[in-house]
Amino acid sequence: MKNNMEYTKTFIRLLDTNIYCEYVIQDKPPIILIHGFVASSYTFHRLKPLLANNFSVIAIDLPGFGKSEKSTSFIYSFNNYAHLVLECLHYFSIKEAYIAGHSMGGQIALYTAKRAPNRVKRLILFSSSGYLPRARSLLIYCSYLPFFHLLAKQKIGPQTVIQNLKNVFYDHSLITNDQIEEYGRPLQDKNFSKALVRLLRHREGDLRSEELQKIHTPTLLLWGEEDRVVPLTIGKKLVKDLPNARLISYERAGHLITEEKPLELYHQIRLFTSDK
Repeated sequence: MKNNMEYTKTFIRLLDTNIYCEYVIQDKPPIILIHGFVASSYTFHRLKPLLANNFSVIAIDLPGFGKSEKSTSFIYSFNNYAHLVLECLHYFSIKEAYIAGHSMGGQIALYTAKRAPNRVKRLILFSSSGYLPRARSLLIYCSYLPFFHLLAKQKIGPQTVIQNLKNVFYDHSLITNDQIEEYGRPLQDKNFSKALVRLLRHREGDLRSEELQKIHTPTLLLWGEEDRVVPLTIGKKLVKDLPNARLISYERAGHLITEEKPLELYHQIRLFTSDK
């Protein structure tokens, strides 16, 4: 089932920022993979070999995360992240693509469809964030204090990786040392916490119901029924607000559904993208 084609792993320049990218380009429809908060393209490491059977696959590390640059000049807003996704399409000379996002990446995918509906063929959202407001003004003001980024580093740093993984996995037996290392390594970057603070300041908030109701892009929502980070109730609300969406949920799966149910997700993505 897995495709043995080797992914190219490199850095590309988008919006004056060095972006880490893993891709396989072939004569097949393109799909862009967008990871979530405090994550990286590694989120899709079990899904990518499967998707390569049917798609040209491009997975990026968003600015501030993974191996990508933690710039102190990049605007870490959802709208600008969506701009970056569109620039990625331009870089690879892609007119239209499937856009898939996990958690915060799902929200970025929605922003992309809102910004350029003609460039997004279909949306696939894995446990997508939804309905989170912008950070409170007081917290944003506090973020300008000289050592605020050190507080952020204490809350989300290498020492928190194991507990965070236990929170996003339903089945803790699936957590490996490789995963602990891969998810934890980017958090050791000295500029990671500073980029995180900029995201706190720039993030607009998730799309509101009235904005979601204007997104007519066909959308597939895939959810773990034991998700403790973005509960299934969010998926049920999204499927009501999005005019052309369907929701599939999985028992015994948590927030990191791409790790726990890759084969099931792959089959649903194939069905969804082949459905005329």
